[in-house]
Amino acid sequence: MGLLSFIKEAGEKLFGMGEAKAAEEVAKKDPTPVNIDAANAAAANAIRDYIAKNNLPVDGYDIKFDGASGTVIAQGNVDTQSNKEKILLCCGNVHGVEAVQDQLYVPAPEPEAQFYTVVKGDTLSKIAKEFYGNANAYMKIFEANTPMLTHPDKIYPGQSLRIPPQ
Repeated sequence: MGLLSFIKEAGEKLFGMGEAKAAEEVAKKDPTPVNIDAANAAAANAIRDYIAKNNLPVDGYDIKFDGASGTVIAQGNVDTQSNKEKILLCCGNVHGVEAVQDQLYVPAPEPEAQFYTVVKGDTLSKIAKEFYGNANAYMKIFEANTPMLTHPDKIYPGQSLRIPPQ
């Protein structure tokens, strides 16, 4: 997949609390290379915790964050194509992330899903109609995005979704 783009102002607000917030504030006050590296590491840890919270695998790969460019780097091995794509979405659907460098390897790759960015007025039914020609296929999109999505009606503009192949 390479480099994936995301909307920087949309997504989960992970960096405004806890260790990530504290490290970011220190780096703003005293932007030494050590403090900037600590802020980036804290942000990467917040993203990894978010991935774990969504019951996705956290072993076999590494997450890094570059705050200057708003880029997450995901590298290493993942067990399935589906988990790879969900991990990439978890990395990108974070407020403050503008891009994700996909350097993840899947031993038995499957056809890749498409990614779709939600716009105002979208519903999963509308998106299903666009991609599959059938609005009733919305559950396929919902299931492809669980556990990040908890309800088919809870999507927001700027969010990126997996659209699995038909």
